Amino acid sequence: MKKTKPTAYDVAEHLRTPEEMAAYLEACMEASNGDAAFIAKALGDIARAKGMTQVARDAGLSRESLYKALSGERSPGFDTILKVVDALGLQLLAIPAKG
Repeated sequence: MKKTKPTAYDVAEHLRTPEEMAAYLEACMEASNGDAAFIAKALGDIARAKGMTQVARDAGLSRESLYKALSGERSPGFDTILKVVDALGLQLLAIPAKG
């Protein structure tokens, strides 16, 4: 029997359209339990899907600082989050909480 070698799953390879990116971010926000670093990591996944260099340029940040901010190891400032969301072509919307 031939052995199967597992490979790492990279969600960025599967985020192709703005709709997929928005749905992924929304799902991550719902699952985050208020963990800002988790949301930053999700934005990093989307940024990698779009191209980190272009997103950094559009957000007015260096590529290195963007990688650090969206690594999931720390919580970036809200101003950085807003710049990245805008550079990704997404919007943050507020709706009434359930229950």
